[in-house]
Amino acid sequence: MQKKTKVCMIVQNKMVKGGIAAVVSGYYGSKLEQDYDMIYVESYKDGGKLTKLFKGICGYFHFAKVLLVDRPDIVHMHSSFGPSFYRSLPFIYMSSWAKKSMINHIHGSEFDKLYTNASERKKKLVRKAWSKCARFIVLSESWKERFSEVIPTEKMTVIENYSIVKDGIDRSQCNNQVLFLGAINQMKGCYDIVDVTKRVAEVVPGIKMVVAGAGEIEQVKSKSIAAGVSEHFAFPGWVRGEHKEKLLKESDVFFLPSYTEGMPMSVLDAMGYGLPIVSTNVGGIPRIVHEGENGFLREPGDMTGFTEKIIQILTDDTMRKNMGKQSLEIVKIRYSLEKHIEEIEKVYEGVICK
Repeated sequence: MQKKTKVCMIVQNKMVKGGIAAVVSGYYGSKLEQDYDMIYVESYKDGGKLTKLFKGICGYFHFAKVLLVDRPDIVHMHSSFGPSFYRSLPFIYMSSWAKKSMINHIHGSEFDKLYTNASERKKKLVRKAWSKCARFIVLSESWKERFSEVIPTEKMTVIENYSIVKDGIDRSQCNNQVLFLGAINQMKGCYDIVDVTKRVAEVVPGIKMVVAGAGEIEQVKSKSIAAGVSEHFAFPGWVRGEHKEKLLKESDVFFLPSYTEGMPMSVLDAMGYGLPIVSTNVGGIPRIVHEGENGFLREPGDMTGFTEKIIQILTDDTMRKNMGKQSLEIVKIRYSLEKHIEEIEKVYEGVICK
């Protein structure tokens, strides 16, 4: 029997609130584990500063043990920007010292902060660290173009995120419920949601805006009170499992007014549940949301545009149902977990064969 290639994957704790953990969750028990000897090293978990620090240190020691004892053939690291970039550095340098091929799977979307608008000292640090990575996985062609400022294009492979399809959901009745899932902050456009809801409520008085996630909940809630639309809002916190599934089934439109994105898992999740999408034309979103087919895209901050399109979907049953069906078709054809893993395995084989 041929010995399986060993892959050490640097991941977040399974309970972390965010897109990286959501992406990795599909790998557990998948074909990836059948085809490769997967070893997982957790590098991050939610919590206070001491909790994060302790988890990070434990991750570095665990990784050192894996390098010395398990001797993986490949290291596959999931990374982002901000503090995540700095947490990634020891893994990159340890892999380099151990002469292991590292695949850096980048999920971040604020490249300007990381590199373009950074100091020369930080730019040098980014270039030096990333030069030690054998391959990069990026989430969209647009991000491949952006990253080419510092990463050779031949070292990058575009692998978009995936969705798990949920067929058979009854969409015959409109509940006037609009759903947001994700980090609640300015970059995700969450403060804009209040202004849009106020405008939509003038035409659809029964609108319910569900803002599910963690972050600046109290600030957004305060803004909804000041705007006089708090009765239209629900803030269930970060949802997963059955609670998340219930919200996706009950909602009629998925709304993500982000100012910057990579390839948001939240949009793909919503499409897998047959929801029309109203979002922005940033990052990889235009790849999955096709204007007028399964949703609408507007410029970030376009309150009038968001309002018009949400009203249009909520008040036109035929449009709402057809767009939902298109969302399902798009993910079935192009964004299945199986196809995603197939692309990941191609990158692994390309690194092994070098």
